[in-house]
Amino acid sequence: MTLDVRAEHLLRDLAPQVLGIVCRRFGDFAASEDAVQEALIAAALAWPRDGVPDSPRAWLIQVAQRRMTDHVRSEIARRNREGAHAAETDFVVEPASQDLPEIRGIDQDDSLLLLFMCCHPALTSASAIALTLRAVGGLTTAEIANAFLVPEATMAQRISRAKQTIKNSGVAFEMPGERERVERLASVLHVLYLIFNEGYASSIGPDLQRSDLANEAIRLTRAVHSLLPKDNEVAGLLALMLLTDARRPARSGPDGELIPLAQQDRTLWDRQLIAEGIALVSAALSRGSVGPYQLQAAIAAVHDEAARHEDTDWAQILALYSLLMRMSDNPMVALSHAIATAMVAGPPAGLDLVAALDKDERLAGHYRLDAVRAHLHEMAGNHEAAIEHFLAAAARTASIPERNYLSAQAARLTAVDKREG
Repeated sequence: MTLDVRAEHLLRDLAPQVLGIVCRRFGDFAASEDAVQEALIAAALAWPRDGVPDSPRAWLIQVAQRRMTDHVRSEIARRNREGAHAAETDFVVEPASQDLPEIRGIDQDDSLLLLFMCCHPALTSASAIALTLRAVGGLTTAEIANAFLVPEATMAQRISRAKQTIKNSGVAFEMPGERERVERLASVLHVLYLIFNEGYASSIGPDLQRSDLANEAIRLTRAVHSLLPKDNEVAGLLALMLLTDARRPARSGPDGELIPLAQQDRTLWDRQLIAEGIALVSAALSRGSVGPYQLQAAIAAVHDEAARHEDTDWAQILALYSLLMRMSDNPMVALSHAIATAMVAGPPAGLDLVAALDKDERLAGHYRLDAVRAHLHEMAGNHEAAIEHFLAAAARTASIPERNYLSAQAARLTAVDKREG
């Protein structure tokens, strides 16, 4: 027997909450994560046979704590053996306490707690973000590597080093105070942004979207917004998520196939989310201190306010991307700026900007570079080049729906050329 889909989603939702609780109790992230993973495996084996327990979170906590208790006892025994050996050689080892602290605050949002805990001051921003995506977002190492545009092996080493750095730092692994929360906020927001992106457009596998990840990112961002209601970038990020997620019902067809923005049925867009997102970003922009998330939300708002794709105010979008380019060194922002340029000044201008990105090592071999180039060549009427780049992009993406879409575009243009030939 295997877990049903609802139980799988439940385990994904509960994993960061359980990890937050176990980490707070035992203070060892790496060992706690191992214990939680063992608890999840135990659930996957037991629940299909015995049924999902009345309190699944408590069940997972209990199993994980047992694993951690065994680990602590093993560590105590090891230290005692080392202490005995040290005594023989005139070294002194302080005995480890065998008392385990009580769990407090079990009803608070432990996912949010874990989010701030993972953005640890002993870590670089990149390492903190990678670790949090693994622990809170539940992303695989391959998915995180794809988000950072680095090889999977490199990301695995980065996450492993991050865990060891936290262990060696001696800094308490706990919810930071108000000042420290502000200091860690940039990493927290970046993590939430990446989790949402992976949920909205999955980089790997058969599904175009992973609503569980997108919904969790929105939920956590709402929680951060409640914690810091006057922070403009928190409001901007939440607005960006809502304005983007509002299009989710129209992004895929009945068989899960990708439907691009230009072809979406806009009557399916969630107008309530759009209204909330526009209100959030408008209020944030009016307060000054404009940041990248607010600008991205403003761009999303321009798209959402257009009744038809043809009505899109591309000049305003280009102006916003030009501002964003001054704040960000993100090559994906530069790629989007190239698209907006093509929509305003014509495909050749956009293709010139895309060609300049060929020198950026972070985009080397990335399918989106070929995908954008293919669309711009099609806009310019150069079908042969468009077909070549659609096929190159299809070969490079790990997302099956995107691969199917890109291959279909190449086939469509091939058929057009045959009819016209």
